[in-house]
Amino acid sequence: MCLAASQDWVLPAAPRFQLGACDWSVGKALNPEAFDRATQIGLQGIQISYNTSKDQAGLSVPATLQLIKEASKRTGVKVSSLAIGELNRVPYKSDPRTEEWVWNSVNAAKELGVKVILLAFFSDGDLRNDEKGKKAVIERLKKVASHAEKQGITLGIESYLSGQEHLDIIHAVGSKAVKVYYDFRNSVDAGHDIFKEIPMLGKEMICEIHMKENGQRLGQGTLDWPRIAEAVKKIDYSGWMQIEGATPPGADLVESYQQNRTYLESLFSFK
Repeated sequence: MCLAASQDWVLPAAPRFQLGACDWSVGKALNPEAFDRATQIGLQGIQISYNTSKDQAGLSVPATLQLIKEASKRTGVKVSSLAIGELNRVPYKSDPRTEEWVWNSVNAAKELGVKVILLAFFSDGDLRNDEKGKKAVIERLKKVASHAEKQGITLGIESYLSGQEHLDIIHAVGSKAVKVYYDFRNSVDAGHDIFKEIPMLGKEMICEIHMKENGQRLGQGTLDWPRIAEAVKKIDYSGWMQIEGATPPGADLVESYQQNRTYLESLFSFK
C-alpha cells in the first residue's frame, strides 16, 4: 500500500498594503451602512468613528459595537482602524470627557480586532503654539498608554505639528503604544516637507496613513503622489491606507472614491 507524500501547506502572504476609507468621508460616520458603501467602492476596509457629536458614547455601547461587527461580517469588509474625530471639537488637551473616550476606544478596538486608533488634534484641539496643551496631552497619554500596550493597540497622533514635534511628544510619553498617524496633505498645508519627514519618522513611527486631497480626487490636486508612493515604499511601510476627503464639490461620492481607488492601485499593490 502506497502512502501519498505529505505536502506542506503555506498560507498566502498578507498584502503589504490594504486600502480603506474614513466612514465620515463616505458619508456614513459610525453607521453600519459604511461597509456597504465600501463594497460599492471596492475597498478592503473602513476606518470607523469611535463616536460622533450626536452619539458620544459610540462604540462603548455594546449594541452599537455589535452592529459594526455584524456589518463587517456580512459584507466581508474589515474594520481597518478606529478614529476619534470628536477630539477636534472636544479637545483632548482640556476636556475631561475625552480621557474616558480614549480609554474606552482601546477596549472597542480590542473587541473589533483592530490595532490602530486615530486621535485627532485639529480645530479646537490644535496643538500648534500651545505648550500647555502639549503638556496636558502628554500627561493624559501617559495614563492610557500602558492600557493600550497591554491590549496591543497603537494610539496615532494626527495633527498639524511637524514630524519632530510629534516625536517630542512620543518620546515624552515614553510608550511604544503612541505613534504618528501621518497625513501628507495636512503636513504640506502646515508648511512641512513631507519628503524629509517620511524617512525621519520611518515605518517605526508611522502607524497608519491618510490619502487625501481636500476637494480634489487623488492625482488631480497639488500633491506629488508618485513621489509619495516611492517614499512610502522606501521606508518599507506596510499596512492600511485610508482615503479621506478626495471628492470634488458636486461630484458623485462613490464614483469619485472608485476613481481614487483605481488611482492608488496604479501606485500600490493591494493584492
